[in-house]
Amino acid sequence: MERIQQEQNSSSLQDNKDMLISRLREEHRKELENLTLVTQPLKTLKYFGLSIAHFALQLFARSGKLLLPISGLAAHVHELLSYLQFGLWWLALGVASSIGLGSGLHTFVMYLGPHIALFTLKVVQCGRIDIKEAPYDTIQFNSCPSWLEENCSAFGPPLFSSWEGSRVPLTRILPQIQLEAVLWGIGTALGELPPYFISRTGTLNFKFYYSYSYLVAEV
Repeated sequence: MERIQQEQNSSSLQDNKDMLISRLREEHRKELENLTLVTQPLKTLKYFGLSIAHFALQLFARSGKLLLPISGLAAHVHELLSYLQFGLWWLALGVASSIGLGSGLHTFVMYLGPHIALFTLKVVQCGRIDIKEAPYDTIQFNSCPSWLEENCSAFGPPLFSSWEGSRVPLTRILPQIQLEAVLWGIGTALGELPPYFISRTGTLNFKFYYSYSYLVAEV
């Protein structure tokens, strides 16, 4: 009898555990269905960032970069931080341009536009497109790009000679500056999200108040 009782208790515990797991899975499924940029923008962006970080760590592990010596690892960490600083800089400029901060600030006119113009002039002057040390070699914070003050001879002989009628094609210049332009554009879109959600909340509240007032008047 005692053994039968123990088996029944064990079976009951297993059933409770299965029910709990099923309930947790159902709650998780519902949470995933509601996890969108419209309903939960901050949480969605947070999980997106965590997923990107997890994928990057897996990529580094598979390529063997985590097995590099400390000196080599430090160089890769510095490179990663440079890319992060580059991305945050242009995203922040895009957000600032969208928000304006009450002063009509437009960071395209102040930063992105001059950067594109200076890079294009330098490329045409030197006849080369490979003047950047890295994709993040742009105007950032209070620092200038390395290519801005360099003499054209430091980059090597020109690949496109203007005096021979061979101009640098626009299609060759565009890929060199499109990353910062895209990041700036994403920043402007992100800067429009808070006003959108505030307006949406106000509209929904107004509709609810109007419906409530209509029902009260009918009663």
